[in-house]
Amino acid sequence: MQIIQSLADLPAALRGGAVAIGNFDGVHLGHRALVAQARQQAQRRADGAPVLAMSFEPHPRRFFMPDAPPFRLDGLAQKARLLAQAGADALLALPFDAGFAALGPEAFVADVLRRDLGAAHVVVGYDFTFGKGRAGDTAALHRLCADPQIGGGIGVSVVTAQGDAAGVFSSSRIRALLQAGEPAAANILLGRPWEIEGGVLHGDKRGRTIGFPTANVDMGDFLVPKLGVYAVRATLPDGQSIPGVANLGLRPTFGKDKVALEVNLFDFAGDLYDQTLRVAFIGFIRPEQKFAGLDALKAQIAADAAEARRILAG
Repeated sequence: MQIIQSLADLPAALRGGAVAIGNFDGVHLGHRALVAQARQQAQRRADGAPVLAMSFEPHPRRFFMPDAPPFRLDGLAQKARLLAQAGADALLALPFDAGFAALGPEAFVADVLRRDLGAAHVVVGYDFTFGKGRAGDTAALHRLCADPQIGGGIGVSVVTAQGDAAGVFSSSRIRALLQAGEPAAANILLGRPWEIEGGVLHGDKRGRTIGFPTANVDMGDFLVPKLGVYAVRATLPDGQSIPGVANLGLRPTFGKDKVALEVNLFDFAGDLYDQTLRVAFIGFIRPEQKFAGLDALKAQIAADAAEARRILAG
């Protein structure tokens, strides 16, 4: 999967394609419907048009709210991998800066979609807005793309709301479920387990001294779900998947004040320092708590590990 971060770097082979537009944070089932529609439109063309997923880096929310707490459901590399699985040929991750934020709807269609991408067709969600101040909506997109002087006849498809009995699939709904300690419910909307991908940091190595060595995974700019203990599956750089139990929290027993993700991999003794680990959250076991001493902590960790094995076996 190609990741293109500048319109100037777009290969000629990726021009003239079907473009699915969105933030794609989490690449949930609703996002996959956009890419699937773009794939259908591309396949209708005799020239074998490519499928591009257009997203933005940083996330526009981070640009407009630079001091907001971490909220991302995935990183750029994860997003590209997931979009490739959904059917995209390339990820166009456009820099979202003051200049891009100032583009009006007409300029976005004429300059970005028509001139720079040579788009044959664009696919958006039912609630899509674009241009400075979100001045454009799906009706404006249809009108501007059809205008001979602006869009030159770019096709437009608007995907209706995708959801279930509880509501529309959305990144905000998934964030709320994760922050409520309901990863299993969030994973249904994602169509896969939610993962944090980060480098393994050098920690205080206290886990080794109590018989439960852990990998301390960098949280980066990921959303912080409900603090507590989780049943997880970790994917190693070589693709190996290993079950485990993870503590996400402040480690109050040791007086820490920074959120850490510590993962104990079952029956694993390798060295993971400075490698990248993908940690999939499968089930919530219990909230974080403070223990009177190491003996009580060790007993609870053993119980947590047993419960994680039970969840993962199911």
